[in-house]
Order: sequence, then structure tokens, then C-alpha cells
Amino acid sequence: MQRRDFLTASAATLLAAGALPAARAAAPQDTPAPARLKGRVRHSVARWCFGGIPLDELCRQAKAMGIASVEILNEPEWKVVQSHGLTCALAFGPGSIDRGWNRAEHHDELLARAEALLPRVAADGLPGVVIFSGNRAGQPVAEGRRQCIAGLRRMLPLAEKLGVNVVMEILNSKVDHHDYDFDHMAYGLDLVQGVGSDRFRILYDIYHAQIMEGDVIRTIRDHAASIGHYHTAGVPGRHEIDDGQELNYGAICRAIVETGFTGFVAQEFIPAREPIQSLREAVAICDV
Repeated sequence: MQRRDFLTASAATLLAAGALPAARAAAPQDTPAPARLKGRVRHSVARWCFGGIPLDELCRQAKAMGIASVEILNEPEWKVVQSHGLTCALAFGPGSIDRGWNRAEHHDELLARAEALLPRVAADGLPGVVIFSGNRAGQPVAEGRRQCIAGLRRMLPLAEKLGVNVVMEILNSKVDHHDYDFDHMAYGLDLVQGVGSDRFRILYDIYHAQIMEGDVIRTIRDHAASIGHYHTAGVPGRHEIDDGQELNYGAICRAIVETGFTGFVAQEFIPAREPIQSLREAVAICDV
């Protein structure tokens, strides 16, 4: 199962339940006036969270907000985003949330997919791809780390040759992704050190990390060199990042900027209110 299928199914369930009524009803409007941002944060948005809005319309609205990327896309969607003058900061890489790089028996298949996909990512000028550790399925965590390192060492020479960034995402195994292997930062830090490539980094999903271990700002400051991408969402609930949840995203984004980070910070929350207005507010909060 690809991430888009997995996560869009979750969003569709919320839509059906009435949790996202405005997203379903969203319709094209007059082109909004371009936003004036401070320019210290490169903004992106995860497509799957806004699946009730046509991709063309999401791109049009995102561009007007100063968002530079719509991400977590499959290949046919790349050109749609690029036609609006945006990029896809992260395309789907080889593997899925439950079937990833932590098992030796997956490596040959995943490497074959990487050999087919990464040249197309590079040819289209996309910055990078997202991959996953996979689920434990009874395997010891230490063995999962070892196998991730072994498999990624085989893939990263191609990514380096093509100039494609590869990030592996930390996810929580407590609420959303039970049995996922890479659920603590130490796991990812071991991978970065073990793989030893400038093209491999961690996707630090702040929502997931807060659920598992918290200490977000200290982690960002201490391990900035190992982080290549950020995702946001409110805790608990994975909804808006406003003052109705426990994280201070203004302070978090200031900490990110202060590390000298030049990658993307992507909104990956599931809107519980009118989605475009929620996205606009989230960009304003993170534009420090």
C-alpha cells in the first residue's frame, strides 16, 4: 500500500464522517492576492490532508499563500504542481509505511524501484523522496536498524549521483502507526551515522515525535544536522496547529530557522475547519 492510498483513505473516512465538511465543498474562487512572507521558512503542504480539494485549486491557493511546494505525490501529479510554478518537495520513494527498509527480504525489490524512480525524480527537478522503515512484525529493533543501514547503503550511491535527497520519516507507534520501527529519534540518528551520506537525512515529523518523546525544540537544536525535512500537525488530534493544541509552533519554527535550516517545513495536519483558511493560518504561524 502506497502512503497516498493509506493516508487518503484516512482523510476520506473523516470526510464521510463530517469532520472535513468544508474540504468537500471547496470550489474555485477568484485568484487570491499573493501573500507577503518573511522568507526565512520554505513552506510546503502535504497533499493528502487536503484531498477534498482538487489539486489544481490547492496549488493555486497554496501559491497565493507563499507556499512553494505541494508534496507527498505520485508521479502523475508532479506536472500538475509544476504547472503552477511550484515544486513537490517530497515524492513517494520506494516502499511504504508497513513494508520498508528494515527487512533484508525487501531490499532487492526496493532497490529495483529506486533505480527506476530516482532518475525520473531527478529529471523533473524534484528535491527528494520520502521512505519508511517499515513495521517490526516481531523483528528486534536493533536488527531493523541494521537492515535499514545495509539497504540504504546500496541505494544512496544512486541518490548521490543524481542529486536526490532521501529522508526517512519518524512516525508514532502509540496512536497512528502501531508496530512502526522508526518511532524514536535515536533510531534515525543511528541510520544517519551508519549510512554516512549527505543525501540521507531524517524527516522530523513534529506531531509524531511529540507523541513519542516530546522535547521537540531541544531535539531540533541538538540534531539539526541530521534533519532534512519537517512536518507539522497539532497534538493531540492531528488537526490545526493553533492555540487549541499543546505545541507552540511559532517557537518551534524559530528554533528551526535559528539552526540555519534551508529545507522545507510542510503542513501535514488534517483540517477540522474550513481547510484553506486553516492552511493560511498555519503558514502565518510558521512564518517566523
